[in-house]
Amino acid sequence: MLDRKSFEALAERAMERQFEAVPRMRDLHEGKWIGRDYYVRHLVETVLRIRLNNEVDTYALFKVGSRDDTLAAGLAKYLAEEFGHEGMFRRDLKRFGLSLEELNSIDVFPATAKLMGYLRICVDREGPAPTTVWNWFVEWYSDRYNQIITSKAAETFGASNVQGSQAHIDFDSAHDHDELMWRVVSRAVEGWSSAEKVLGHLDLFIDMVGDYFRELYEATAARTDAVAVSPGGAQA
Repeated sequence: MLDRKSFEALAERAMERQFEAVPRMRDLHEGKWIGRDYYVRHLVETVLRIRLNNEVDTYALFKVGSRDDTLAAGLAKYLAEEFGHEGMFRRDLKRFGLSLEELNSIDVFPATAKLMGYLRICVDREGPAPTTVWNWFVEWYSDRYNQIITSKAAETFGASNVQGSQAHIDFDSAHDHDELMWRVVSRAVEGWSSAEKVLGHLDLFIDMVGDYFRELYEATAARTDAVAVSPGGAQA
């Protein structure tokens, strides 16, 4: 049986490692800072990543096939509840002035492409366990940080601009997706992998999350931060 505390402890340590290394990442996740361009681009990446993530999960479900009906049913339930959720974030993007056509013309960051490609390869080589671990982390992350980020965005940009993001948080909470994905992870690892293997994947996933936040910062906030630094070295 998997030890959930070990997964959570590793996730905490790995996130702390990223907070130490990536500019503004800790400030964002502690509700101390947010920038408009940074936040809007983060919403864009959220939509694009959800689309790709659903494709990977669908592929994992296909690979499970009839080998484990209980696992397939759990993953299918999660997928059924996640499909279309990018629409919640698109509502917010529309409020920020970004059209669907503009959204669809934007490429994902390299870190996201690398993560999704890695997940797809893992499904081929190892079955569904790695992608279920990633999904568990997404829900763990959401429970821990998304309300903080969304509340800061509401305070800074107005509550009307985060209604979709808040609706997504409320949906996940009402449907207890963290608990659902832990049951799915437990089943997937038991039948297809090992705790040691998937803990290694989790650590690597969070490294790629850090890579994404670094790319996001460099694309949207690095120049503004550089201008805001006074000659004495302190930020204005």
